[in-house]
Amino acid sequence: MNITVAEFTIDAYEQVYSLWENCDGIGLSSADGQPSIQSYLERNPGLSLLAYDDQTVVGTILCGHDGRRGYIHHLAVRSAYRRQGIGRLLVDKSLAALQSCGIQKCHLFIFHDNTSGIEFWESIGWTYRSDIGVVSLILK
Repeated sequence: MNITVAEFTIDAYEQVYSLWENCDGIGLSSADGQPSIQSYLERNPGLSLLAYDDQTVVGTILCGHDGRRGYIHHLAVRSAYRRQGIGRLLVDKSLAALQSCGIQKCHLFIFHDNTSGIEFWESIGWTYRSDIGVVSLILK
């Protein structure tokens, strides 16, 4: 295994979307369509990353910020590649990129029943917060 990390570009969208579809704990919506992801990547250059084994995407992190807080969406690693440090590598590199933008705090959204995801984030020093929630509205 020879893992390399590169910036997430829209050229890899099909492989990335396939990975997301096949990972438990990832919720997809129309906001994850190619035009929306391309816009997100353009607004947040250098923050979202891919892990490759040869030409195959084996991990991804979608990361951005609003100028004040960083946000991580869709950290995913193919099941055969888990527990090898790929997720943590992607997180560390994205957080370093956020820090270079002057961002001092990062949040992520996670389903309450995604116990393996919560365990992962806590194992690398993140704090699961039950004191806040998310309120959403779909704009039509």
